[in-house]
Amino acid sequence: MIPQPRDFLMVMDTIYGFKIGQSQAFDKDGRRVPVTVVKIDDTVINKHQVAVGTKKNIKSPILGMVKNLNLKPLFIRKLESENLEPGKKLDISEIFKAGDLVKVTGISKGKGFAGVVKRHGFKGGPKTHGQSNRQRHPGSIGQTTTPGRVYKGKRMAGHMGNAQATVTGLTVFAIKPEENLLEINGLVPGGKGGLVKITRQI
Repeated sequence: MIPQPRDFLMVMDTIYGFKIGQSQAFDKDGRRVPVTVVKIDDTVINKHQVAVGTKKNIKSPILGMVKNLNLKPLFIRKLESENLEPGKKLDISEIFKAGDLVKVTGISKGKGFAGVVKRHGFKGGPKTHGQSNRQRHPGSIGQTTTPGRVYKGKRMAGHMGNAQATVTGLTVFAIKPEENLLEINGLVPGGKGGLVKITRQI
């Protein structure tokens, strides 16, 4: 089912929030579903940008970007929407409603340095034929004489996580405007308190 457009949605389909954590809820049929709770806190439009959150002390360049709004935002992010009213405080009930299809972008949890088995799902080497301590090693990576180098992009051990990730096909389970909370059916990337971008899919 395609969500019906609302007046404000014609120019606004994205909002930023802070991930509170995972929880559970029950749908109208009594089935338990996993939900992610996102807090939409102090989100104000500034031309083609949006100021998110509040911070006690901010740097002068950021302060200059919102000097006309008398704000001290924690984040400033660009919006693709046009014809937005500067100084308008966003209300999640004007942008989303229960059942809307959304995609969520955030920074995934960092997992430090990881080997190829954990990072890429390699099966590892055989446990027999003299290999007593190389079961989780990547194996040969060379290309012999031609071209005589390792190709760029070769899957190897390295830093895992702490990168931008997007999950699509999620749905808005419930909206609580009085608490500025948005419940999304499913799991979204990032840790508790992380900034996430929620975009309505059409």
